[in-house]
Amino acid sequence: MPLTDTAVRNAKPDPAKTLRLKDERGLYLEIAPAGGKWWRLRYWIKGKENRLSLGVYPDVSLKEARERRDDARRLISKGIDPSAARKGEAAEQMAGTETFQAITEEWFDKFKHTWTDSTAETIIGRLRKDVFPFIGARPIREVTPPELLAVIRRIEERGAVETARRDLQKCGQIFRYAIATCRAERDIAADLRGAIPPPPERHFASIKDPKAVGGLLRAIDDYQGSPITRLALKLAPLVFVRPGELRHAEWSEFDTELAIWRIPEEKMKMREIHLVPLSRQALAILEDLRPLTGTGRYLFPGARSYARPMSENTVNGALRRLGFSKDEMTGHGFRSIASTLLNELGFNRDHIERQLAHSERDEVRGAYNSAEYLADRTKMMQAWADYLDALLEGGRVIPIRHQDAS
Repeated sequence: MPLTDTAVRNAKPDPAKTLRLKDERGLYLEIAPAGGKWWRLRYWIKGKENRLSLGVYPDVSLKEARERRDDARRLISKGIDPSAARKGEAAEQMAGTETFQAITEEWFDKFKHTWTDSTAETIIGRLRKDVFPFIGARPIREVTPPELLAVIRRIEERGAVETARRDLQKCGQIFRYAIATCRAERDIAADLRGAIPPPPERHFASIKDPKAVGGLLRAIDDYQGSPITRLALKLAPLVFVRPGELRHAEWSEFDTELAIWRIPEEKMKMREIHLVPLSRQALAILEDLRPLTGTGRYLFPGARSYARPMSENTVNGALRRLGFSKDEMTGHGFRSIASTLLNELGFNRDHIERQLAHSERDEVRGAYNSAEYLADRTKMMQAWADYLDALLEGGRVIPIRHQDAS
């Protein structure tokens, strides 16, 4: 019995096997376990059985599939193999739209909005540098696990183990996208799980001893370089956001009346709006900064152009000029200082983790929004600022368990 539009539309995959629904004159619909639907033509020429792909449903309807079948059968009646006749066209298509590089670029365009701009640039930049030169021109369905492993090994062998691991992960996402769009049959990156050892645990250098933190704060207070850089250094420990979030901070994100900094989701690693309560000390720094950069977009613009944020190396460079080596302190280290000392001071762990915008997602701690614990976090941030002031003055600070301490 010939197929109908309804039967084709409602046909469901069988997770255990490939299904084939017959139409007429050799045409059938092949349904993969993953759900993809392909039109195929079964035909004989010179006594040999062959199969010809006629397109993917629903892009190619039942009516169009029958028209393509009839075109192919007309060639067969003349002794022409339709597969051979289409070889040049198929090769051109394979070389263009179904290569690993072409599909990766397509995947990237569809998903880049899910990452921050800098993360997106890093992802596609690594793939273009480390992967495309070796398998970019290959049809994605023909790339083999050993080929992909050789690419990843090259990255690993230069000592970039974490980059190798991340690139392999992204390749897996690309293969799964190709499967979903019916241009690959399986994710070969999954075959390479365990092939790359985990990288050594990485810790950003930071100072943890309260007395030494006081010395750091006094050094920052005496910084003789750019006043904008000095204020960035002074604000960093009070808000302890990620370095990229600090240098991309915009004046429009700050509500000084409510004492809140609202960081939009596109700037956050976890793609969620993040609220940073502003202590009295942080607000004072903003007031000092406003005459310098308040008419522009960024709190901390670049030295060469106020239309761009300061360089990612500015804060680290200033710390080096203050005498702190990269093994002692980094811009990211302000987060580690806050995490360590706030926990030692007895503040609630959930409040600390939420303020750090960490990615915990377990059942107990996962269901939060940007305003969760906001009142408690506001108190904590003011107490933290007061604590830093005491360290700056060089006084003996006695850890006091605050109201929200665990």
